[in-house]
Amino acid sequence: MTLVLWRGLEEWLAEAAEVVLHDDRLEACGTQLGAEPYPYRVDYELRTGPRWVTERLRLRSGGRSLDLRRSSDGDWTADGEARPDLEEALDCDLQNSPLTNTMPILRRPDEAADYTMAWVSLPDLGVHVSRQRYEPLGRGRVRYVSLDSDFTAELEYDEDGLVTMYPRLAQRV
Repeated sequence: MTLVLWRGLEEWLAEAAEVVLHDDRLEACGTQLGAEPYPYRVDYELRTGPRWVTERLRLRSGGRSLDLRRSSDGDWTADGEARPDLEEALDCDLQNSPLTNTMPILRRPDEAADYTMAWVSLPDLGVHVSRQRYEPLGRGRVRYVSLDSDFTAELEYDEDGLVTMYPRLAQRV
């Protein structure tokens, strides 16, 4: 188990996660603290299956909770309700969390790939479709491209695929 800490760069943000990396799976338990749009704390548990594909993301924030699941046949549910709009998604993506970039980084470290994500907005725990591209830039670097907006960022990551620098968002402590 590895304890990973990130601090926000442009707005007040902090995240701590205990991460266990297996050969082709990940388990994590963490907490994110933020100040925008108002102060919040989100506690989460993330588990992937083979090839780093999300199986479950459970979140708690204040009096709210979310249980996001992906079955082995690709069906997603949010709190038990079917989410057919997410059927192309392999991964979850937690807003402001460098951790959830790990799965696509590890899955295809040497080739560009487009993904549909089950993006969870914070602190409201809303679930949205997000289309993204990851383009390798050489050892320990990847370009993240939002396919739904003009946002891009060049991420740096360590030998385990954990983000060390996400410009404008967070830096590993």
